[in-house]
Order: sequence, then structure tokens, then C-alpha cells
Amino acid sequence: MTVLLALLLQTPPRTGGAPAPGPVAAPPIYGYIPIILFFLIAVLLPVVLLAVSRLVQRRVFEREKLMPYECGVDPIGDARDRFSVRFYIVAMLFLVFDVETIFLFPWAIIYDRLAVFGLVEMLLFIGILVVGYYYAWQKGALEWA
Repeated sequence: MTVLLALLLQTPPRTGGAPAPGPVAAPPIYGYIPIILFFLIAVLLPVVLLAVSRLVQRRVFEREKLMPYECGVDPIGDARDRFSVRFYIVAMLFLVFDVETIFLFPWAIIYDRLAVFGLVEMLLFIGILVVGYYYAWQKGALEWA
């Protein structure tokens, strides 16, 4: 490591006794100083903040503090109870329409360059999703009660 550092800090040999014309370039290693500083700050900041929070925290654990919190309702029953499949269906529908939004943003940004082809492709994409949404609606997947 020290050999590599010595090679990076080495200045090119000069020929003759005359000084080099113009400003002298800094050794290549100096270009990495901002990156090293950023890395040190990125590593040290969380470590220091965690250490400070560990020093100033309250260490009093009362019965209420150790109870699980569920929206202000006292937990009753086993945590491993079965959930209705409707929770998962709603979650999957949310993901589908979230992904649709992700695909709409790039299309909206370059809409003027896509012209009619882009419009037709996006209408086809949205149409397929609307058919899926309509199917889920007809099957009662969006009925909560």
C-alpha cells in the first residue's frame, strides 16, 4: 500500500536544471481527497449519532413500554392468525397500479418525441391494465366488507 501511495505521489522527473514552465500540476492522489472525505463523513456520521443516542437514551422499561403497540388497541389473540385473502389482493392491485405509474413517467417526459406511435402504445398499455382492473372489480376483489 505504501509503495502504491509513493508511486501516486511521485512527481515526474525533470530534465535539465531549469524550472518547469507554467504551474506545476498536483499529484494524482490529491484528486481523491474529496471522495475520501465524503466516505469518512458517510461512515462516521451514523456511528457518532448512534453512539450519542446510546449515551442519552432513557433506560427505564415499564410494563406499558414492553407491550406491543397496535393502533392503540390492546393486542388480543395470537399474532399468527390467518388474514383474509382480500388484504393480499388489494396489495397486489396496489403494486400493479404503482408499476403502471412508474411506466407512465418516462413516457410523459418524452411524449413529444414519440408522436402517434407512443400514444397508441401507451393507450394499449393502459387499456390492458383497465381490463385487469375491471375484471378484479367484477370479481369483487375491491369489496372490503
